[in-house]
Amino acid sequence: MAVATYIHDLLYRYECVVLPGFGAFITQQHSARIHETTNEFYPPKKSVSFNRQLVKNDGLLANYIAEVEKVSYESAVEKIEQFVQDLGIVLEENKLINFENIGSFTLTEDDKLQFEPAAQTNYLKEAFGLSPFASTVINREVYKKQAVELEEKAPVAFTPERRSGGRWLKYAAVGLLAIGLSGAAGINIYSVQVNEHNLAEQQKAVSKLESQIQQATFVIDNPLPAVTLTVSKQTGNYHIVAGAFREEENAAKAVEELKAEGFKARQIGANRFGLHQVLYSSHESRRDAINELYRVKRINPGAWLLVEEL
Repeated sequence: MAVATYIHDLLYRYECVVLPGFGAFITQQHSARIHETTNEFYPPKKSVSFNRQLVKNDGLLANYIAEVEKVSYESAVEKIEQFVQDLGIVLEENKLINFENIGSFTLTEDDKLQFEPAAQTNYLKEAFGLSPFASTVINREVYKKQAVELEEKAPVAFTPERRSGGRWLKYAAVGLLAIGLSGAAGINIYSVQVNEHNLAEQQKAVSKLESQIQQATFVIDNPLPAVTLTVSKQTGNYHIVAGAFREEENAAKAVEELKAEGFKARQIGANRFGLHQVLYSSHESRRDAINELYRVKRINPGAWLLVEEL
């Protein structure tokens, strides 16, 4: 029954496939659903139904057969007509005919055609490979209040001497009550106490270590002789500026480069424009500063003189 196979293939791509002279197979999409009683999950699907009224040839099935079998359109139409005639004969004799993976047709006593779709076929391509499944019941652990039960069931033995004084009995009752009430809350309290204890011990250890460090003495048998360095600090209000940088990191690199060239370079901070200024040198008098500026301009024509107001 090759024609039925072609109809089955087309139902995956089209919503309506007409079998000329017989009827039309129509697909309808359904969303995924859950069966509340059985807890079964069903994927989205596209089911098929049958409409006896649509019998006019729309060319879809004939063109598909002609393309697959490499025959002419007229030959495909003739094959469909022969297939429909055979269907009528089979239905008259058996009152039943089955289209594999599509459904079955039954001819009633009053010559009415009934269609029963195949339940296992899902024509939705996006849901290919998805099948229904049932969710198992989730067992949840139920916590019961056991304070009274523990107090009633826990065996407590007393010697005659201790039974006479009511103090031990009172302590035992309090102990049992404490055990009964200790559950998840008791574990949480214990955890908090442990954390507080660990923190206190850690603080004690740190304090002890700091005390030992402060009390430690170091003895050097052969100390190195003291070295006295004379560092000349640049002073003056006349500065030879090498450049101004937006990023302080770039200014620091410029200082290192100038020092490598033999200059007593340094930074004097950011100006009112937020630029970090780098100096070749600073001088007490204007004359010394101008002489130095002439010398520096041979290397850096962009150098300039900054006079810092008193």
